[in-house]
Amino acid sequence: MITRAAFCLSFIQLLYASTVMPLYNPDFSISTYDVTSRSMYIKWTKVAGATSYGVTATPFMSAAQSAFVVFNPATIMGTVNTLLPNTNYTVTVDAMDKDGNSLAQAQTLQLTAPEVPIIEQAYSKLSSSITVEWTDVSGASGYQVIAQAGELFFDCLVTNSPGTVTGLQAATSYKITVRSINSAGKSQPSPPKWATTVLAPPSVTVESSSSDSVSVRWLPVPSAVLYTVSVMRSDGSGSRLNQNTTTLSLNFTSLDPSTIYTIKVHAWDAKGTPGDDITYNQITRPLAPSDVQIAFNSGALESEFSVPGGESATNYTVLLYSGATTEASANCTMSASPCTISSLHCGIEYTVSLLATNDAGSTPSTRTWSLMSVPCAPSGISIVEENPGNLTVLWSSGNLSDYYVVFVKSDDGFEVHCNTTQSPCYFPAECGFMYFMSVFAYNKAGQSPLGELLNYTTAPCCPSDFSTAYVSSDTLEIVWSAVRGAEMYETKADDGTTVILCNDTATVCALSGLQCNTQYNVTVFSYSENRGSNTSCSSKYMKTAPCSPEITNITSVDTNTYMIHWDSQNYNAMHTVTVRGESRLWNCSSLGNSCTLESLPCGSMYMVSAVAFTAEGISLPSYSVPLETAPCCPINLSVVQVTQSVTNVSWSTASGAKTYTTMLESPRGQAKCHTQDEHCLMGCITCGTSYSVSMEAVSETGLMSQCSYHGYSSSACCPSGVKLYRLSNTGIRVTWRASAAPDNYTVNIYGTKGNFTCNPNSSFSYCDVTEIPCGDVYTVVVSPLSEENSQVLFCPQKIYSVTCSGSSLGMVIYRGKRSVT
Repeated sequence: MITRAAFCLSFIQLLYASTVMPLYNPDFSISTYDVTSRSMYIKWTKVAGATSYGVTATPFMSAAQSAFVVFNPATIMGTVNTLLPNTNYTVTVDAMDKDGNSLAQAQTLQLTAPEVPIIEQAYSKLSSSITVEWTDVSGASGYQVIAQAGELFFDCLVTNSPGTVTGLQAATSYKITVRSINSAGKSQPSPPKWATTVLAPPSVTVESSSSDSVSVRWLPVPSAVLYTVSVMRSDGSGSRLNQNTTTLSLNFTSLDPSTIYTIKVHAWDAKGTPGDDITYNQITRPLAPSDVQIAFNSGALESEFSVPGGESATNYTVLLYSGATTEASANCTMSASPCTISSLHCGIEYTVSLLATNDAGSTPSTRTWSLMSVPCAPSGISIVEENPGNLTVLWSSGNLSDYYVVFVKSDDGFEVHCNTTQSPCYFPAECGFMYFMSVFAYNKAGQSPLGELLNYTTAPCCPSDFSTAYVSSDTLEIVWSAVRGAEMYETKADDGTTVILCNDTATVCALSGLQCNTQYNVTVFSYSENRGSNTSCSSKYMKTAPCSPEITNITSVDTNTYMIHWDSQNYNAMHTVTVRGESRLWNCSSLGNSCTLESLPCGSMYMVSAVAFTAEGISLPSYSVPLETAPCCPINLSVVQVTQSVTNVSWSTASGAKTYTTMLESPRGQAKCHTQDEHCLMGCITCGTSYSVSMEAVSETGLMSQCSYHGYSSSACCPSGVKLYRLSNTGIRVTWRASAAPDNYTVNIYGTKGNFTCNPNSSFSYCDVTEIPCGDVYTVVVSPLSEENSQVLFCPQKIYSVTCSGSSLGMVIYRGKRSVT
């Protein structure tokens, strides 16, 4: 089924195919090649089968007549004429077959150029241009003015009248035409007019040879028959000078100096037409300078110049000449402000010349001036120190020098100087200083430049206060205060055979490895890198400490006194012996070779050493020698009789004692005990006997001390034959046999029913105890009494049983014996 939309589209396509398509050819196109006021140049492309091309130009929206032109099939560009200027045309090109049917058609809209202008006049005022005037035409946006001379062509584009063509040749006739222009193109050229350019301006040279004249010269101008030159001040003041001439130069005088003049020159042709003129501004030369002020700066070796009353438009050049040369050695130029010439040479007297200059040239001064420079720095400066502390400064004399000043400044800032008319100068100098020296020469111009700056370092000062800070048997430590100029010190010790040296930057030096008790000649030298060592330093004698003594023998005087002997090489030395115990020291001193030590405690081990003393110091101690004192005797000793024949001896600890031997001696015999303990049981003691008590305390090394004590008496002998008898029911008698010596006895009876004591008369050998109960067992002890009436406790005890038998005597039964515990 065909829809209505599809039917409409098919109908349009059919209609287009039957009416439009024969005229449409995408390969057929036209373009405008050129347009004038009354014609167009059209270009098109070929169409296959076309036998001719028709071009129609129809005024756009106008009733004016159309133009039609037919061209053969070989033509692709054609012209349509008889058009109206400044008019829009619809241009149609038809490609037609032999039957006159259009095979293809193309159109474009094209504007024609404006109307052709008419020249009113053309004239030349300058030799390189012609000015043209014309009547403006409608629709023209611009104009082209053309000047043609033979094959030379010049033009210019302007927006309206008049127009000037430039770049032309002088005195030449040109054909002048004008074409109007709009966006479409250019009109045909206007009817021509002829115009001739005027004479060229002369090639002029203008100069001022003096301050009141100007000379003008020029080259000849072709076709010129006369020249006119005019001169007047550029500021308009004064009169104008005009002069005609047929020559090629003129000179104008009586002018003002340093004044700008305007000069004009033009030529005339034979017709009386003035040519192109040329204008020059020329200043006259300045007046010759008559004075100059000179200010010389000696420190900078430069001079400032100024011209009093100088003209601001004039430059002044200062020229300096030295010697016989004609060429200036230095110069400077100024206008209103002064100028300066630097880097002048010392020792030269300059001749000063002045030149005033402006654009016209220079005018030299009629006189010269003199400029004296400062003298040069003295040369050949040398410093001599003939004697320590005195410096001599010498130098060579120079040109233009009136006198000299020598400045000497030490490195601590202190400065002195010397004025003299000739070399040399003398200065005092101290040790250890660096001196900076400069020599200046002077004249009326001032001080010479700084020349050679010398420095001279005096020898460093010598340490004079050196002394010993430490002295030993083999060492001298030397100290001193730092001295000026010293960077290092050398200490030398000389004993006549050996020299010891010590170098250091510090102010202390230890001379070691010396001989003891020896005198050395010691010198401390100072040193600096600039001057080396000061060898003039004085020396001092210093002595080392004494040598160490040697203990050769120790002898015992008594138990606590010892003699110490030593060997010493020291002369006039005090020797001190020190005995060192565990808790304290003992000393003795002597100028000889021995001394005695007293009150040394017993039983101790000591170390004995000796030192020597002199004014120089103390020696090292000798090797220590051991000293052992004999052991002490025990302070407390007690003898206690344990039994009738055994005694217990005890004592306190004795310092230094390792073993003890205790002895009890009597005419009847001796008891002896050897032990390491502090007590001893001694048997074979006879009762009732007096003994002497002594002891030997022996040290671990075998030293022995004899110790004696108060005598000892053994206790009285116990009685024998002790028996018990019944005297009555309440009484008992105790009997015994007394010992050899008459003694007092005491009887002690111990029972469960009571204890009883009886002290008989010393002449009796019995003792009665009354009121003693029977029917008990009693222990009976009969003991002798000591001189102090103390009871001997070691006598044996006997046991008896005492019975009761009515009114008769009871029985006493012996039960045995026991020892006292």
